[in-house]
Amino acid sequence: MTLPLDVCVRGGGIVGRTLALLLAQERLRVGLVESPEAVSAAQADLRAYAINASSRALLDRVRSWPEALATPVQSMAVYGDAGGEVRFADTAAGARQEAGAGPAHSGRPLAWIAQATDLLGALDQALHYQPQIERLAEPQSAALTVVCEGKASASRAEFGVDWRVQPYYQHAIAAQLRAERPHDQIARQWFRPGEILALLPMGGPVTSPVSAAEDRAHHPGAGTAAGHALALVWSVPAERAAELTALPAQAFEDLLHDATGGTLGRITLTSERARWPLQRAEASRWCGPGWALAGDAAHTVHPLAGQGLNLGLADASTLVQVLRAREYWRKLGDEKLLRRYERARKGEVAALQWTTGGLQWLFAPPGPAWRFVRNWGMRGFDRSGPLKHWIARQAAGGL
Repeated sequence: MTLPLDVCVRGGGIVGRTLALLLAQERLRVGLVESPEAVSAAQADLRAYAINASSRALLDRVRSWPEALATPVQSMAVYGDAGGEVRFADTAAGARQEAGAGPAHSGRPLAWIAQATDLLGALDQALHYQPQIERLAEPQSAALTVVCEGKASASRAEFGVDWRVQPYYQHAIAAQLRAERPHDQIARQWFRPGEILALLPMGGPVTSPVSAAEDRAHHPGAGTAAGHALALVWSVPAERAAELTALPAQAFEDLLHDATGGTLGRITLTSERARWPLQRAEASRWCGPGWALAGDAAHTVHPLAGQGLNLGLADASTLVQVLRAREYWRKLGDEKLLRRYERARKGEVAALQWTTGGLQWLFAPPGPAWRFVRNWGMRGFDRSGPLKHWIARQAAGGL
């Protein structure tokens, strides 16, 4: 580029790349800073994300939705530690699927599960076709700098921002798995004292039920078979996380089988295991003259609701809307303008932080009294009708 940058986006993760593409669609000149270390880490990322309808529409808008690789979630089952259970399904087809009638073939999914590497790959391809974006190794001056470097951002301190952290004293373990039985496009989550285990369906859309033998014949390679591939997110106390990741694969698989009650038969690892500490955190300020924060650089939440990336993508969408609607005489880096973005996003983020933190706290204490209360609550919520459906719609992006 020969002209000065309008916006410099620091951070080439999913939120940063999406924001750069959205800004380029507004005919702004964008610099996207991607450090070699961050790119290398992204290529080895084992995580899978739950993408809601709003986030999917946003990725569609920037032509970066990995249609053939994302797995629709037709229903969700949440299990307590003493018989409590909640089930979500958006359609009658999803409800039939929950009851064991096989995968649903129609109706709106609750969400989609996509691997981090697939999302980044689709965004990377879109970046190649966008002449308004210059990929940089180092930050350059611009009218507006947006920091999307994640929770470990080094740029926050540069702008005088405090990072307020409340640790959960838990670590998340992520891995990719293959199940003996098909997942039927159901996302499953088990709450136990001090632990939350989620198995997310992967492998792409499943159009018909197939046996494990047929699946292996048509999809060589363990862990990639449609209908049997899973992503694991297991939140456990920090000391237990170290023990679990150090276990031999067979012993780890045995524990998974016990923790899930054998729901999906034998489960085998198809990747290494990764772990990281969990925390609730928020920046003291999200913006200032000529700069703003977005995504995990501004806030983090517990992964139990699977909404962290959706919050970050909503940040990107809202920031672009605010910039588009600015008065003609306001500059991109005008602090009063950027405060509109901060005010628009803080409420939703705070609500989800309190919700996920409250759920994590509810399932942390052991003892029969706590067990009774939380499982009684789950059973009541499952029968709540309109409230339950409203919560499901909000998690799906409000669409």
